[in-house]
Amino acid sequence: MTELSVDKFRKIAAAIEAEVGKVIVGQRDVVRHALIGILSGGHVLLEGVPGLGKTMLIRTLSQALDLQFSRVQFTPDMMPADITGTDIMEEDENGRRFFRFQRGPIFANLILADEINRATPKTQSAMLEAMQEKTVTVANETYSLPAPFFVMATQNPIEQEGTYPLPEAQLDRFLFKINVGFPTEAELTEILERTTGKEMENPTAVADGSQLIAMQQLARQVPIPTHVGAYVSRLIVATHPGSSPSAKVNAYVRYGSSPRGGQALILGAKITALLAGRYNVSFDDITAVAPAALRHRLLLNFEGQAQAVRPDNIIADLLKEVEPN
Repeated sequence: MTELSVDKFRKIAAAIEAEVGKVIVGQRDVVRHALIGILSGGHVLLEGVPGLGKTMLIRTLSQALDLQFSRVQFTPDMMPADITGTDIMEEDENGRRFFRFQRGPIFANLILADEINRATPKTQSAMLEAMQEKTVTVANETYSLPAPFFVMATQNPIEQEGTYPLPEAQLDRFLFKINVGFPTEAELTEILERTTGKEMENPTAVADGSQLIAMQQLARQVPIPTHVGAYVSRLIVATHPGSSPSAKVNAYVRYGSSPRGGQALILGAKITALLAGRYNVSFDDITAVAPAALRHRLLLNFEGQAQAVRPDNIIADLLKEVEPN
């Protein structure tokens, strides 16, 4: 296993972002949070209207990383076995029949789950074991997925026709939920120039699986001060209505974050610190990743849904009311 220094960590991460920048225009926060998700060893959900480059971003990341890549296009008629694989009957040279497991597209390092909310909940649930346990069970046999293993999913806004909301249990498996916004006028001009002119530049692989695993291990070794860890715990507790110091949480949230939200905050903050060249976590590192780590873990009540309250606004109020100390 390759051992890395903080400086080497930064150089590899910067090289990955540079390769992505050859294709993706702008969206620096989106690219950074997607990279943090990969370096955390977690899964990432990107949400945005069609045409904003979600699929292109994930494909470009896969090209910058020397990993086995698999794309799954989710559709309403897809079955769980289309993802995990299934046992098929074969016959040997002596005419004896036997079952052989045919691996599905989930057996790869980086999975692009494209338009995951187009599939039915039954098919979406097939991802749960893979995302949490990194195994697949078919016909009482359990198969390990390759390491490293990441799921990067895209979804269109749920109010569009032909989509199914992701189950809360599956949403919680995503380390981050990243909102992909519309580009600025200058960014749009550059996008049009790149995509309607000469052939686009292809990214070069600048990291492999062993390096990513080493980067994940270095991130987990970063110490988190006791007072910063206590701040994360206060934030997670404050996402639950009732005794929260945030008036918006008490008014609009039905159920707050699970402990996985705290894990996402700490892992994301550790990598944010490493990307800045620091081997310690600050309060600012926590707040930098808070929206991505918490926005999909706040379940709105009827009042919040009726008023179309944005989770990001609730998180902003939460960060204002729960002060570091």
